[in-house]
Amino acid sequence: MKTTHVSLAVCLALAGFLATGCGDRISAAPLDTTKARDALKTTLDAWKSGADASTLKSNSPAIVAQDLEWLGGAKLVDYQIEGEGTPVDSNLRVSVKLTLKGRDGTEATKSVNYLVSTSPALTVFRSF
Repeated sequence: MKTTHVSLAVCLALAGFLATGCGDRISAAPLDTTKARDALKTTLDAWKSGADASTLKSNSPAIVAQDLEWLGGAKLVDYQIEGEGTPVDSNLRVSVKLTLKGRDGTEATKSVNYLVSTSPALTVFRSF
């Protein structure tokens, strides 16, 4: 019976150790807000010039960009970045007013948000 108590105590101690980890905390990658805003502007300028989103991967530094309307063939007529953006974890959330021309030729203006990350890679994703 004494062995059962010792085994239980060892198991509880081990469970407590595993639950607390080794003390190292994993934190979000640091955000470079200037680099993030530059990446967003580069991405939007590429779209406006008629480039394909995949061409940004060959930039130096490379940018991974995703916008479903861009991928769907919408043309970016104009854009206006609204404000400096708000840090959210390791991303910068930036509001942008887009003027788009659809495949049918009609123009529409809408406000959207982009999430831009600078580490470990530059990424620009349209937020839903």
